Amino acid sequence: MSDQQAPLLHAVDLKKYYPVKQGMFKPEAEVKALDGVSFTLERGKTLAVVGESGCGKSTLGRLLTMIETPTGGTLDFKGQDLLKRDPESDKLRRQKIQIVFQNPYGSLNPRKKIGQILEEPLEINTDMSSADRKARALEMMAKVGLKTEHYDRYPHMFSGGQRQRIAIARGLMLNPEVVVADEPVSALDVSVQAQVLNLMMDLQEELGLSYVFISHDLSVVEHIADEVMVMYLGRCVEKGRADEIFKSPQHPYTQALLSATPRLDPEHRRERIKLTGELPSPLNPPKGCAFHARCRDAVEKCHQQQPALKTYGDRQIACLVVDEQRASQ
Repeated sequence: MSDQQAPLLHAVDLKKYYPVKQGMFKPEAEVKALDGVSFTLERGKTLAVVGESGCGKSTLGRLLTMIETPTGGTLDFKGQDLLKRDPESDKLRRQKIQIVFQNPYGSLNPRKKIGQILEEPLEINTDMSSADRKARALEMMAKVGLKTEHYDRYPHMFSGGQRQRIAIARGLMLNPEVVVADEPVSALDVSVQAQVLNLMMDLQEELGLSYVFISHDLSVVEHIADEVMVMYLGRCVEKGRADEIFKSPQHPYTQALLSATPRLDPEHRRERIKLTGELPSPLNPPKGCAFHARCRDAVEKCHQQQPALKTYGDRQIACLVVDEQRASQ
């Protein structure tokens, strides 16, 4: 399969398990932070990964950028295996997949000027001259709406929105094709969130970027996503086109998440579905469907049987109740 035919990013059954010590005389336990997630990201598209804190979405982001190594599964970029530990794969990961972190205050080195921060990836990964690196940094600053005089300033001299623009510019310095955005606007004021989201969408159109957009805020996701993957306790429970999921969510968990999204238009408001109880511990997940204790539609077999992720048209859903409903139609 050629580069043009292969999907840009293809993950199959990605897993990340963490060993946890429980005490001197107890056996070591295992936290399944990510337990078999698969997806395909197409060129120029945005896959949004959503769910509550602790569902595994940020763990997925760290695996895609190889900040952490998967416990199992496969990850390919244009048909090339990204999990191989060799110089070619390492270079491919560094240049073609970049990450923008949640906190613009913590992701920039306070001791370095903006110009140094932006040029550092070029200095490490290319043989560009100092003059070419500076020209590239100034070009990228202009793309994200920063001025030339900002080049010699330190991060503490900028607002939160400006710092996130700097973080985005740094992520784009090596001309990546995939950007993993881990809650990129959640630390910003609402008015600034819109500016940064619009910037990301403009850059996507201009540079042909593909995003894996990690967020808990569905009102943000609705504006930027082409496809949505809803996660619960390390697993995907629903995945499909963003417009279809927002129009007609099928999994009870997706319905509850969408019902909590604020709507200005009364015609588009949903009846609020209040989830009872806390997210189960990944150290001791419940038997059967992980969501059954909080689900208003749960039936007896949900307590015993773990649902498989099944395909229904353009949608994938992991729910025993939905399986029954579809079978009876």
